Amino acid sequence: MNKDDLIGKIATNIGISKTDAAKSVDAVFSTITSTLKSGNEVRLVGFGTFLVTNRAATTGRNPRTGESIQIPAKKVPKFRAGKALKQSVN
Repeated sequence: MNKDDLIGKIATNIGISKTDAAKSVDAVFSTITSTLKSGNEVRLVGFGTFLVTNRAATTGRNPRTGESIQIPAKKVPKFRAGKALKQSVN
């Protein structure tokens, strides 16, 4: 399922236009993104948690030359599924 499919399903399920559903989905995504950018996490009880973790700097290897390269530390977004979501999938 892609974003357009999700918007179509939401519009059908709650009986709104695809335009309104698209605005809602975009608002949810932008709110999650801005919350993560500010260093906070988003907890959706029963669904899961979006959070930011720090990935440590490491030494990698260029596959073409075999030369060692430094991979810098960075922040990465993660998602941990909630108990209810895990149970519904199994």
